[in-house]
Amino acid sequence: MARAGLTADRVVAAAADLADEVGFENVSLSALARGFGVKDASLYSHVRNLQDLRTRVAFLAGGELIDRIAVAVAGRAGRDALAAFADAYRAYALEHPGRYAATQIRVDQALVADSPALRRTAEITYGMLRAYGLEEPDLTDAVRLLRSTFHGYCALESSGGFGAPRDVQRSWERAVDALHVALTHWPREAQVG
Repeated sequence: MARAGLTADRVVAAAADLADEVGFENVSLSALARGFGVKDASLYSHVRNLQDLRTRVAFLAGGELIDRIAVAVAGRAGRDALAAFADAYRAYALEHPGRYAATQIRVDQALVADSPALRRTAEITYGMLRAYGLEEPDLTDAVRLLRSTFHGYCALESSGGFGAPRDVQRSWERAVDALHVALTHWPREAQVG
C-alpha cells in the first residue's frame, strides 16, 4: 500500500482492525507500519506516538459503541431501554474485542471533555437512567454499577470464564433483570443542601 494513501483516519481505523485481530495491548506502530508496507517513521506524520494512537482508537471505538447503543435505545424507556443498552454493549464487546479493550483505557480528562462521542455517551447513559428517577450523586453511582457489571460479564464471557452448564445468554438476561430491579428500587442518597 502506498504511503500517499495514508491519513490519520486510515491509520487509526487500521489500528482498530489490528486490535480486534491481535489484541489492543499488542498493537504497535511497527506492526501497523508493516501492514501498510511503510517504515514506522511514515506513521509519525499522522499520529504523535503509540499513546496518541491508542487514545485515538479509544475514541473511535467509543464512538462506534455509543452509536450502536443509541440506535438500540431509541424510543425505549425503563427496562426495555436498559436491556437494549446492555445487549448492544455486550454485542460490541464480543464482536470487537480489541476495540472494546480500547474503550476501557484511562484517557486524559482534557481530551475527554473535547470528545463529542464521550459527551454523547454520557447523555445517552444518563438519559436512560433518568427514566428511573435518578439524580446526582445517584446517577454517577448507577453508571458505575452498570459499567462494572457489563464490563465484568463481557470480560468473563470472552475469556471463557463461565464454566457452569447454565446458558450464558439466560444468565445475561437475568443480570439485566436484576439491574432493572436495583435501579427501580435505588437507595437514594440524601441530598446535602
